[in-house]
Amino acid sequence: MVRLKIKTTILLAIIISIPIDGSPILPILLRYTQFRQSSFLLLFLFMSQFDLFGNSAGSASQSGPPDRIVKIANGEYRFLPEFYTMVESDRYFRVLMEQAEWKQESMKMYGKTILFPRLTAWYGETDKPYSFSGITLQPLPWLPELLEIRDRLQALTKTSFNSVLLNLYRSGNDSISWHTDAEPELGKDPVIGSVNFGATRTFQLRHKYTKEKIDIDLTHGSALIMQGQLQHFWQHQLPKTSKPVNDRINLTFRYIKNT
Repeated sequence: MVRLKIKTTILLAIIISIPIDGSPILPILLRYTQFRQSSFLLLFLFMSQFDLFGNSAGSASQSGPPDRIVKIANGEYRFLPEFYTMVESDRYFRVLMEQAEWKQESMKMYGKTILFPRLTAWYGETDKPYSFSGITLQPLPWLPELLEIRDRLQALTKTSFNSVLLNLYRSGNDSISWHTDAEPELGKDPVIGSVNFGATRTFQLRHKYTKEKIDIDLTHGSALIMQGQLQHFWQHQLPKTSKPVNDRINLTFRYIKNT
């Protein structure tokens, strides 16, 4: 029994003497702790605070579950359900609701003017217009908050974004139908960085040929990165819902190439 306690004490001393972020924090604690009585408790507390890669469980450098790339047929995506904290998400939602220059666009169909079932706003570099569904959007100058979000996405994806499309879904009646973000000005295999604030809505992916479908609940403060060949082989939509839902803001960052 004595031998077991000694081995446990030595093991614990080795573990907790490992520097965390360059500072050996826990060895200081040893001066004030009775080892033989508390070794197992200390080991439990230590392991509950730090993961296997040396990150604190409460570290600001990682929001939500560990990020991973989900590979699917002809594409891949990354989903981070807690990319932003609740406090950060509430602030961005409030600022964008109040300061974004929301507009309801329309298009001509069969000789009639059809209003888009959502509000939109286009921001980015001044020489990067964006055309889709028969309309061309001229970019508005960046808001500071949009630049903050863009910079964080760029750090995550290791890519550049020079434009962002904002969509405001005001209720379950607002939606966007099946489409791809594969316009010529986006180039081959574009990376689309999507960030969501507000009510949770179900986002759907559908393979253009096999018709395989994937549903993802986009929550308040979440981020979805679509990359690889995904835009060339998968459509996506945000369908209407009969459930009562509040406002939701979606931002899709992209890189517009010179055409």
